[in-house]
Amino acid sequence: MLFDNHNRPLTYLRLAVTDRCNLRCSYCMPEHGLNWLSRSDLLTYEEMLRLCRILAALGIEKVRITGGEPLVRRDMMHFLDKLVGISGIKEVGLTTNGVATAQFVPQLKSLGIRSVNLSLDTLDRERFFQITRRDELPAVMETLHMLLDNDFRVRINAVVMDGVNDSDIIPLAEMAEIYPLDMRFIEEMPFNGGDHGTGIPAWNHVRILDTLRERWPALTRCTDAPESTSANYQAPGMQGRLGVIAAWTRSFCGTCNRIRVTPQGMLKTCLYDGGVLSIRDLMRAGADDAGLTEQLLQAFRQRPRDGWEAEKNAAEHGASMATIGG
Repeated sequence: MLFDNHNRPLTYLRLAVTDRCNLRCSYCMPEHGLNWLSRSDLLTYEEMLRLCRILAALGIEKVRITGGEPLVRRDMMHFLDKLVGISGIKEVGLTTNGVATAQFVPQLKSLGIRSVNLSLDTLDRERFFQITRRDELPAVMETLHMLLDNDFRVRINAVVMDGVNDSDIIPLAEMAEIYPLDMRFIEEMPFNGGDHGTGIPAWNHVRILDTLRERWPALTRCTDAPESTSANYQAPGMQGRLGVIAAWTRSFCGTCNRIRVTPQGMLKTCLYDGGVLSIRDLMRAGADDAGLTEQLLQAFRQRPRDGWEAEKNAAEHGASMATIGG
């Protein structure tokens, strides 16, 4: 197994394949979008597959594909077909906004990809447009029902924003009563692409949970995996679960098993660091697999204790989640 310098196992890679997105969520990027990376700046599919083979040999067992919106990158299904065949990778998942996902559900299922995280911050069409600046709620809901009908493990992620969608907490949570899904509420994080600053969130994990308990007084804590980022709950008769992710409070850092790679091939050993190793540059400079492995292991041996330490040491702040990969 692969361990960091704090004796935490590293088993999970979140791989961002693009910074581009077909939404413009206010908590992620400015209305006009970002200065998109050029194709040459991105890791190629061949480079990503090489990296995944190296990491799998070290002990990474799970890969989640993120973005941006990963399905806006061409030939994604061909890449995923190659990825699921890598020895040592036991699970491949996908994070998507659902806008263009429904058409790919049969292919995802045939590849054995059964875990999908769906970003959805409201069930109100007008509010969806206000948050995302796109009128795409019907497409997202079509994706959600197709995933459920095809027995995917679905987690819905909603960022709770004060005065924006806090009134949506209960309507969103009620989906877990009737559908076998995880509805997860996330504290707003300090990555907003520059549209607005974020300090201590008005809706922290305690306030979110208190709101859920007002609706379901019998809500009880589930038994979660040690590395779970969400604290999960269930009420009697509930088909799914409710989760709260303390993304700003960062109470899950002590058991984090994740590493991240940005679309341009920057390794992040913590969500909150500024990037610690350019895998792309090493590959394009001619590093062999042994050399890449040693550089990766060295980075893992210098992992920050938690997100607060990582953020303090980061050279850059205020990046967009589209360039980080979630």
